[in-house]
Amino acid sequence: MSQEDFRPAAAELQSIGDMPQGDPVVAGGQKPRHLETVLQIPVSVKIVLGSATMPVASVLKLGRGAVVPLDRKVGEPVDVVVNGRVIARGEVVVLDEDSSRFGVSLTEVIGSSAPNRVA
Repeated sequence: MSQEDFRPAAAELQSIGDMPQGDPVVAGGQKPRHLETVLQIPVSVKIVLGSATMPVASVLKLGRGAVVPLDRKVGEPVDVVVNGRVIARGEVVVLDEDSSRFGVSLTEVIGSSAPNRVA
């Protein structure tokens, strides 16, 4: 069974922003058990600053201090990738006053119908 087999058949969410806020409830004011289980599943989240294609010979020559030019420029949005699918784009921001941690501020959320797979 592939990941495609698990897509919702009846109704697809258009984007993360369209999801209802707060905890979903059913009759009686309780969360559905199966939904609680799904919400606990860990997913891999990656922030992609850019990429590069190089021949193996160039990769083997890389060493300390080497610079690998990426396909994106400073100021261009970064991709937010969840389990291999681009779900949003954003900009890199500094989180701490001492500039030791970074984060991503989302600027665009991509709908589920966009075929944006990252290899």
